[in-house]
Amino acid sequence: MELKNRKDMNPEFMWDFTHIFPTKEAWEAAYKEAEAMTAGLAAYEGTLGESAAALKKALDAVNAAGEKLERVYLYAMLHKSGDNGDAEYQAMEARCVTLLVSYQMTTAFLTPEILSIPEETLASYMKEEGLATYRHMIEDMCRARAHTLDAARERMLAQLSDVAQTPDNSFTMLESVDMTFPTITDEEGREVTLTHGNFGVYRESSDQRVRRESFEKYFGEFKRYINTFAAMYAGSVKFDTFFASVRGHKSACEAALFSNNVPVSVYDSLVEAIHSRLGTMRQYLALRKRVLGLEELNMYDLYNPMLDSVEFKVTYEESKALVKEALKPLGEEYGKLLDKAYAEHWMDVYENKGKTTGAFSCGVHGVHPYVLLNFTDTLDDAFTMAHELGHAMHSYKSSEAQDYANHDYRILVAEVASTVNEVLLTKYLLKTETDKKRRAYILNHFLEGFRTTVFRQTLFAEFERKAHEMEQAGEPLTAQSLNKVYRELNELYYEGAIVNDLMEIEWARIPHFYNAFYVYQYATGFSSAVAIANRILETGDASDYLRFLSLGGSDYPLEELKVAGVDLTKPEAVLSALDVFQSSLDELEALLKEI
Repeated sequence: MELKNRKDMNPEFMWDFTHIFPTKEAWEAAYKEAEAMTAGLAAYEGTLGESAAALKKALDAVNAAGEKLERVYLYAMLHKSGDNGDAEYQAMEARCVTLLVSYQMTTAFLTPEILSIPEETLASYMKEEGLATYRHMIEDMCRARAHTLDAARERMLAQLSDVAQTPDNSFTMLESVDMTFPTITDEEGREVTLTHGNFGVYRESSDQRVRRESFEKYFGEFKRYINTFAAMYAGSVKFDTFFASVRGHKSACEAALFSNNVPVSVYDSLVEAIHSRLGTMRQYLALRKRVLGLEELNMYDLYNPMLDSVEFKVTYEESKALVKEALKPLGEEYGKLLDKAYAEHWMDVYENKGKTTGAFSCGVHGVHPYVLLNFTDTLDDAFTMAHELGHAMHSYKSSEAQDYANHDYRILVAEVASTVNEVLLTKYLLKTETDKKRRAYILNHFLEGFRTTVFRQTLFAEFERKAHEMEQAGEPLTAQSLNKVYRELNELYYEGAIVNDLMEIEWARIPHFYNAFYVYQYATGFSSAVAIANRILETGDASDYLRFLSLGGSDYPLEELKVAGVDLTKPEAVLSALDVFQSSLDELEALLKEI
């Protein structure tokens, strides 16, 4: 089926941007305001140490300009996400990025100047009530004292930050706009054009021929450009290593984790925990191979449900009702917020030409979050919707409870709220479903969540670590060297499955690799979420969790998680989640014997 153009889509299932700006003219006026506010920030340079009042005045101005600019940028970025090929929104976003760089350059004096204020003087300023909102921000700056450069060099790095986006931007344009995919023959013998959106559907087909053909043709297109992808990713890794080195970090991994105040030991203990339980993954793969009746299990046989006769189509309308019912343990207020999201067009539902692939949620402070979906009426899509609405509610509650300076939660906690929703949806489906085949299907889905979010994302985390270590050691990052690393990791994690030559280039299609050392947080987030969801269901009390959702960025993420009852500095959170994987696997094995 040919994808529609954006302008031909039904507005009923599209975002309403008038909540951000009523018209493009209003956006243009706000852009000019943001431009003027940004230019005005230079006047505060050299005044911060004069008094507590002078410091407050400057920080108020910086945050007001930041909020205005962010809103202008997100309006353009979200429009462009709906159709990345739209030249008007490409231009609007590009103007915003230029202004963002100007803002970063103009405010580059801020941290060095605050850190140049004598520590005792700064401590006395921070006792002033007016500066209360900036306490955590300034505490965080002081923590980064050893890695902060003088104003001139900070300005230079801010200028370079725009250039550093080139590998990521190139990836997006190649993958989302320029690349096209061939046709495959579906289960009914019809010719269909592969897209990023429907590849996931065909990869789950009960027909192995369809799975193999979609895998080979989709990955085959990435293979055609593999040297280009390798060059782009190598450029991204070089930038990461450069910025880490300039700021005096031992490695890009340490630099990335430092921003969240997370010790590298948390990363290491995640990998160790997963390695200690790879036997469970082997058990899962052996079960999958046996149930599917395959002589050999290929990597394209990992995504299809083990019970192919189970019909589990879920329309968008059914998903809305299902998600609301499943999230009832989070309380009445949460349910009313879901109604608000449904009624006010927070979600952009269906795929169209040029639309960004996958799914995301983007908070707009003082407005509401915007959720991008590419809905194809599967149970997976219902889970994706629950997941992205978890992000959305986290953003909404933080935006409501915190001012702009403290609203933005850190990446480490970003995947917790989304995954709590997925776990609650799973538990609800298991509680309400009596049909053994459908129960087995849901357990299979839950185990796939573990495999793809805990095991697979940890594999990704190891790949990133090895690629950055190679760069730091002066080893060239080529298609061949990256393929080799990726293949060896897949052979370790998926022992018992066939890792073919096309599978080794999968790294080339992962957009998250351009945001280095992000993906490990999916694994820690999923593990944390399993613990939190279990606690809510056992106690019937979601109050600690709801308090956690409203914290935004007002504390360090490891401390915020403790409010919700999880301590990631200890291995128990990950290991206890892996216990749930084991018990769910045992339950599925027993069910499949009965069936």
